[in-house]
Amino acid sequence: MSYLYSKTPITGFGSGSLGLSQNQAYGLALCRGDVKTTDCRACVAEAGTEIRKRCQLNKGAVIWYDYCLLKYSNLDFIGKIDNQNKFALYNVRNVSDPLYFNEKTKELLGKLAEEAYVSSKMFATGEMEIKESRKLYGLVQCTRDLSSADCKMCIDGAIGKLPRCCDGKEGGRVVGGSCNVRYEIYPFVNA
Repeated sequence: MSYLYSKTPITGFGSGSLGLSQNQAYGLALCRGDVKTTDCRACVAEAGTEIRKRCQLNKGAVIWYDYCLLKYSNLDFIGKIDNQNKFALYNVRNVSDPLYFNEKTKELLGKLAEEAYVSSKMFATGEMEIKESRKLYGLVQCTRDLSSADCKMCIDGAIGKLPRCCDGKEGGRVVGGSCNVRYEIYPFVNA
């Protein structure tokens, strides 16, 4: 945890392993691409403290916060898509035209996916005008241990889960151990 705490805030991402053979631990920390260094450092510190408290006897764990994620395991997961640790959250309010809104959400997140997987931060945010002079805001991000192709595959998979969890909802997100996607009808990223 101290290795990830010292490495991650510099670039917003850190990964590595310590130990030998059966006593080897792999770890990764990622801060949201728009988060300041000080907020990244605070988030990784809090995540490290909390994961050690909640999961002290576990050989692997993942913890998510709005600004960062932290995970560790006795198995080498670096560079592999994590399809096991994934969940969805949604806004309980419904939109008035779900078909239109879902189409626009998929369009925005798809555009952001194209930007993210070729960017060095594997992160993209954006907005889109929708009906009634409203805006739709989106974010996509991958952990930077993934290849570009795996990042794109992970994000596309997360976008594909949105219709099942968040159909017609004003906001939603699919959060995983390797990537996450989010959309809202209000701005939620740091400018």
